[in-house]
Amino acid sequence: MIQINGIAVFILLLLGLQPLKAQESAGDTLNLEWRPEGYKDPKKATILSAILPGAGQVYNGKSWKVPLIYGGFATNIFFIEFNDRRYKALREGLFLLDDGLPNDFPNLNRDGLVRQVNFWRRNRDLNYFIFIGIYALNIIDAHVDAHLSSFDVSDDLSFRFEPSFEILSAGGSIMGLSMKINF
Repeated sequence: MIQINGIAVFILLLLGLQPLKAQESAGDTLNLEWRPEGYKDPKKATILSAILPGAGQVYNGKSWKVPLIYGGFATNIFFIEFNDRRYKALREGLFLLDDGLPNDFPNLNRDGLVRQVNFWRRNRDLNYFIFIGIYALNIIDAHVDAHLSSFDVSDDLSFRFEPSFEILSAGGSIMGLSMKINF
């Protein structure tokens, strides 16, 4: 009998943790889902940020992050273009050297030019991956920030360190430092 009551209580607790849904009638719908104050929908923030980088941050009320996102994109685009320009100039110099014509890099032999071409191409390609990373971080930031938007951090939340002294039952004592959390 005790096991059945325990199972019944467990099932009732599980059902009680589910969001409340009202019965739908033919004419109108009543939604009784409980949402904390300041709640932002993570799915909406993620989709907005995926469509237009920074839109999820604006939706979450963190507009100050938008210049950082676009600054990261602009800086990365600058470095992509810079590395591509160097790569193309050195590749052209390598083609001219192979054709026996003078090039703009007289102090580099063929091996040096090949190393330089590979170096600048690798840097350019790496910056493409960094661009994708900035885009992904934009989406992740909007999603996580939306999840944490209704997280309550009151002014009463604090912690402090205090000295600790305990006497052991077997004799002796322990001195240390304890962390007290107030919330």
